[in-house]
Amino acid sequence: MDKVPDNCRVEDALSILVGKWKPIILLHLLQLGTKRFNELKRSMPGITQKMLTKQLRELEEEDIIERVVYPQVPPKVEYSVTEYGRSLEPILEAMHEWGMNHTLHKMKKNQKSS
Repeated sequence: MDKVPDNCRVEDALSILVGKWKPIILLHLLQLGTKRFNELKRSMPGITQKMLTKQLRELEEEDIIERVVYPQVPPKVEYSVTEYGRSLEPILEAMHEWGMNHTLHKMKKNQKSS
C-alpha cells in the first residue's frame, strides 16, 4: 500500500486518540469491560471530573465508546468500548510496546552518556 504524504490519514487517527487521557480511558475499558463513570474516575486518580466527561463525550462522538443511561433513580450511566472501537486495541498495544521500547532506548542512551 502506497502512503502518499499528502493523503496521509494518520492525522485523522491521532485527532481521535490525542490527549493524555483518551488512551488510558480506552485501555481501562478494553481491559476491564463496562464501567460506570465513578469507577472510571477512581481508576484514574489524576483526572478531573470535567476532563473525564469531555474525553468520554469526544470518544462517544467518534463511535469509539458507547454510553448507556439506565432510567432509574439515582441515574446509572455505563461506558463500554463499541465493536468499532475495539479495532483500536492492536494500535494501542503497539503504541504501548513502542513506548516501553523507547523508554528503554532513552535509558540506555543516558547511561552511555553518563
